Amino acid sequence: MNSSGEDERRLHDIEESLIQKEVNSVLTGLSKTAEDGSVDIYGNPPSKKKTGNWKACPFILGNECCERLAYYGIAKNLITYYTSELHESNVTAARHVMIWQGTCYMTPLVGAVIADSYWGRYWTIASFSAIYFIGMVSLTLSASVPGLKPGCVGVGVAGLCPPATFVQYAVFFAGLYLIALGTGGIKPCVSSFGADQFDDTDPRERVRKASFFNWFYFSINIGSFVSSTLLVWVQENSGWGLGFLIPTVFMGASIASFFVGTPLYRFQNPGGSPITRVCQVLVAAYRKLSLNLPEDISFLYETREKNSIIAGSRKIQHTDGYKCLDKAAIISDDESNSGVLSNPWKLCTVTQVEEVKILIRMFPIWASGIVYSVLYSQISTLFVQQGRSMDRMIRSFEIPPASFGVFDTLIVLISIPIYDRFFVPFVRRFTGTPKGLTDLQRMGVGLFLSVLSIAAAAIVETVRLYHAHDAVAISIFWQVPQYILMGIAEVFFFIGRVEFFYDQSPDAMRSVCSALALLNTAVGSYLSSVILTIVAYFTTIGGKDGWIPDDLDKGHLDYFFWLLVILGLVNIPVYAFFSVKHTKKKAL
Repeated sequence: MNSSGEDERRLHDIEESLIQKEVNSVLTGLSKTAEDGSVDIYGNPPSKKKTGNWKACPFILGNECCERLAYYGIAKNLITYYTSELHESNVTAARHVMIWQGTCYMTPLVGAVIADSYWGRYWTIASFSAIYFIGMVSLTLSASVPGLKPGCVGVGVAGLCPPATFVQYAVFFAGLYLIALGTGGIKPCVSSFGADQFDDTDPRERVRKASFFNWFYFSINIGSFVSSTLLVWVQENSGWGLGFLIPTVFMGASIASFFVGTPLYRFQNPGGSPITRVCQVLVAAYRKLSLNLPEDISFLYETREKNSIIAGSRKIQHTDGYKCLDKAAIISDDESNSGVLSNPWKLCTVTQVEEVKILIRMFPIWASGIVYSVLYSQISTLFVQQGRSMDRMIRSFEIPPASFGVFDTLIVLISIPIYDRFFVPFVRRFTGTPKGLTDLQRMGVGLFLSVLSIAAAAIVETVRLYHAHDAVAISIFWQVPQYILMGIAEVFFFIGRVEFFYDQSPDAMRSVCSALALLNTAVGSYLSSVILTIVAYFTTIGGKDGWIPDDLDKGHLDYFFWLLVILGLVNIPVYAFFSVKHTKKKAL
């Protein structure tokens, strides 16, 4: 009887808890101001009617669209500039492109730390955009002023095209790497700043935020589409000076678009250095390594305030695992007797400890995405060089091989609305997940499709080499399937990754965690460069042409693609294991 009575009381408590949560959810939705700790331009709680939500997003999406047009206006055809204007070999050019792309995805760590620690996302975007614009101007000058670019003595005469001088390289690389630094302050902040416009405590705005990430990536690919078509054609037919000037103008428009929307934005205050907080947890846990954890986790230290002591952060619920870190939140006898609980190097809150746990749990997911980045980096390097060795003529018009990236972009632009409006509602019926697929499931599908894309490229290269031996060039349109597959993979992996690192990151580390996602791409580009260098070295021993010579007809690019396929197939089960084991963040 007693047991039955206890069960009834428990059921009653559970029902009351669920009812209270529903009531709180409704009240939050009816609230006139955002309840997620954000402020308006004047530092006051932002009005839901006048700020944030979709009304603020066009300016942020416009900024991202123009900035990405500028970036891809350089990146899409940069390997051609290296080979045709700076007179470098295929391998050297591909290595330079991969290193630069890797740097563009490495510098976001700098911008993210500044944004989360000191300036906030808005001022970080504004400041680094200025650096980006200066880099674009420098790059345009290097391609326009005759003395700043190398020339050839006699058109098409082999051996009479000298390499660039030190000054010419200096101006070119100064512009290129100022752009890399500028993008470091923009990329980790724009997606997070856009998501900040939606109140995470409001169920209705939370659903809209999930849709925002899809349209954010859509705006990226609008910029990429223009770059893959108009800009690539201009660069190869009207000159590189004009080809770089156009994205420079769009970068200026990007900055203007961002500032126009200022009165409508919601701002999250910076929470202090995330690196310092991580170090505090590690130091405090080490100091209390000999202490025993209490059986009741409620005895672990946490502030009694509604929000965390970390500015702009909600409290995070305690999770099992990594118990050694929990010791940082143990209140020692000395601290209990003295009542001094203010030294974060000796005592940390549960929320601060959970921040570190979240980063640790994210690491294997992050690491598994590196291989995807290796595969994806082939679009702007070896896919282009493969296309250059194929028949590119349509009557009298010669197709620039870099413009074939338009198929990747087009399929993204087509797939995102289909995914958002049709795929999600359909799959939701079977999974019960509001997003249709969880972020981790979505990323897993993208990983698999990226492997199929490289496999398609390998098959195309095998066919191309077979016909090349008979002096027959196959049409570049054979490349379309590999671009389409990689485009669909993007819709699943890239958007899923952005959502995952935003939703699962601690509130005060969202820029840093977005930068970690971008660092994933950086490491992938660097790894791709390393793999390319190693393959080039070992396959040219003994004076052989190697797998990737300047004349691809004498090599075996298909072998290199199959090597990447094997790497991708090994990575998928590793990713699946860690994604299943992953513990989600639970905010209080």
